[in-house]
Amino acid sequence: MSTLQFIWNNQAQVYTLTLEHLWLVADSMLLALSVGLPLGILVTRRPALARAILGASTIVQTIPSLALFGFLLSSPWLGERANRLAITALTLYALLPIIQNTSAGITGVDRSVLEAARGMGMTDWQLLFRVELPLAMSVILAGVRVATVITVGVATIAAAIGAGGLGEFIFRGLAMVDNRVILAGAIPAALMALLADFLLGRVERRFRYA
Repeated sequence: MSTLQFIWNNQAQVYTLTLEHLWLVADSMLLALSVGLPLGILVTRRPALARAILGASTIVQTIPSLALFGFLLSSPWLGERANRLAITALTLYALLPIIQNTSAGITGVDRSVLEAARGMGMTDWQLLFRVELPLAMSVILAGVRVATVITVGVATIAAAIGAGGLGEFIFRGLAMVDNRVILAGAIPAALMALLADFLLGRVERRFRYA
């Protein structure tokens, strides 16, 4: 039986695990955006904090995913539910590209544009939301695209702690030494990452040439 036949024969389970995977990625990215964007803005406003914020995010990226899941597993509140733990870990992994690109995008806005906006009497908040963020949006979206692709890949490890997702097939296939089962999880996850990269890339280009 080929991999495609296996997927067809188990399409209900593939569908369920794909939805679980999407849910993990979507929740993680929403949290990462809600934390990463403000931190990226903070880095541009408080350069003294840049080393600490970016350093902490970089350290998280260097921790192997299984080790991070295991470390968080001992936390009293997080360790109680696998999906809660998985979303927290995935959020931490997604922060660095979002923070970096938000900071880089805002810092890269032409100074003459900012001076013109200030000359028109804009406040700092107006400057941020009406000038800096719109002009930096393509760079920010590039970071979101990278973070999303990373999250789709790392989310396969969530199955190791019982959080579900397409990693269920991968770990099951490894235990059975069955490439068909491994690919039944790996192929949909890869297609999901490619689709996310393509769609976010389209949105990014729209803002770049707007």
